[in-house]
Amino acid sequence: MTLIKSISGIRGTIGGKVGDNLTPVDAVKFASAYGTFLKNGIGKLEDGRKIKVVIGRDARISGSMIQSLVMNTLVGLGIDVIDLDLSTTPTVEIAVSMEKADGGIILTASHNPKQWNALKLLNAKGEFLSGKEGELILEIAESEAFYFAEVDDLGEIFSNDSYMDIHIDEVLDLPLVDADLVKTKKYKVVVDAVNSTGGIIIPNLLKEMGVEVVKLYCNPNGQFPHNPEPLKEHLGEICKLVVEEQADFGIVVDPDVDRLAFISNDGEMFGEEYTLVAIADYVLSKTPGNTVSNMSSSRALRDITNKHNGSYQASAVGEVNVVELMKKTNAIIGGEGNGGIIYPESHYGRDSIVGVALFLTYLANQNKTVSELRASYPQYYMSKNKIELTPQIDVDAILIAMTEKYKDEDITTIDGVKIDFEENWVHLRKSNTEPIIRIYTEAQTQKLADDLAIRIIDEIKAVAGI
Repeated sequence: MTLIKSISGIRGTIGGKVGDNLTPVDAVKFASAYGTFLKNGIGKLEDGRKIKVVIGRDARISGSMIQSLVMNTLVGLGIDVIDLDLSTTPTVEIAVSMEKADGGIILTASHNPKQWNALKLLNAKGEFLSGKEGELILEIAESEAFYFAEVDDLGEIFSNDSYMDIHIDEVLDLPLVDADLVKTKKYKVVVDAVNSTGGIIIPNLLKEMGVEVVKLYCNPNGQFPHNPEPLKEHLGEICKLVVEEQADFGIVVDPDVDRLAFISNDGEMFGEEYTLVAIADYVLSKTPGNTVSNMSSSRALRDITNKHNGSYQASAVGEVNVVELMKKTNAIIGGEGNGGIIYPESHYGRDSIVGVALFLTYLANQNKTVSELRASYPQYYMSKNKIELTPQIDVDAILIAMTEKYKDEDITTIDGVKIDFEENWVHLRKSNTEPIIRIYTEAQTQKLADDLAIRIIDEIKAVAGI
């Protein structure tokens, strides 16, 4: 059982001992720290209104319990709460902006299994907090410097369950989304929403775009029927069902609907790395500009960006880092290779609803099958590995040694060590909580990617003397 406190929030497994797991006490403590952080930063509002926070959750079994604890903790601090109840991460993000709220909390452990839950924290723009802000909240939680409101100053809870529909309308109004064109194609799509809130919003979006929906695990009861991370090894059922149903493609989302993967019409994975590539290809074809993804994402986005005469840059891993670089470079689309689409025309957050609508419009414009579309892109293959070291081994010294070994190559050290060779690359990242180095490689065949990973692992072991 685990409790992980980080600058991006708090997550852990439900039950167990206070401080070791995500217990009710820990949920209240961290919500108190976030509310106190907002009060300290905002102070007394001149118009007399209370600080306002939007809260929504995925369909996890523990979600209702954690949400009640968090909302009433904020009420106790004198903060008003907009309760979206069942929602998605991107829906909460846009609701913060639309409600002109001072912050937001999403109760979700993203792709983690059902025993996990988490508090993800947003600022007044509906974007994830910066590292410095996250550190300050951790300090407040540690000090327990909370001051709760007196009875006449308690906050209130206001329920609003309309935001998933509002989110769909916002997406359909985007200039590059053409629902009328998509309707003429009469597509048939299978949806696997791992029995969370994607099972509500994705089918509703598809129906608005005239798409026939075949539902697989779309009952938002929190009973995940398979590992909820949208990877090939977890998606055998939908791959089979797409073929059986003679569907045009399949859609897979994680429990909080910020990661998006497609299944091609032949039952093969489109590749989560290629979700962003395909959608960026469409967006760039209509609105040329720059792109950003993180350093562990496929080189294919760079190739597509170059094709459209744009400029591509890579950020450190983490959504907040991608967003920061997107703003700095005026990128018109970006995201992460795990199927996260960030489209600033809507908002600065990973959004599967936006991704589905743009992909459908692109597909309708292309007059290709999804498998034909996938075959049209540069072919890259990734290998993701890790090497476990003993606590006595200096991981930073290993990364420095690898940087020195490959100093004549194109080296980036903003997030671990990334070595860009002419035909392939390797990215080495250390864990902040364990003596582990994660090793990501990409090449033009799976064997080359795997072989590069093996070579680098052997070199690390030699440096570490193991």
